[in-house]
Amino acid sequence: MAIVSATDQTFATETKDGVTLVDFWAPWCGPCRMIAPVLEELDQEMGDKVKIVKVNVDENPETASKFGVMSIPTLLVFKNGELVDKTIGYQPKDALVQLLGKHV
Repeated sequence: MAIVSATDQTFATETKDGVTLVDFWAPWCGPCRMIAPVLEELDQEMGDKVKIVKVNVDENPETASKFGVMSIPTLLVFKNGELVDKTIGYQPKDALVQLLGKHV
């Protein structure tokens, strides 16, 4: 499954089914650029079990505000539309696999 970009309007639809990892990011954020290839790898390895969604905080302030995103990257895990986990800052792939493993 490919990584999907969500907007304030599509966020609820993108996160309503199954396990979804949401990456709140911005193009000017260094750690966000560092984590992008990690998310690509995760998508290739776990894409059948986990959907990955990216939300640009500059273009979608409503969603970022709703979930209290104060620093980026912030990664939220949703299961069937419910927020179940959260981590902030750059995370190595192993840490994300472990985080997601609790919910798949």
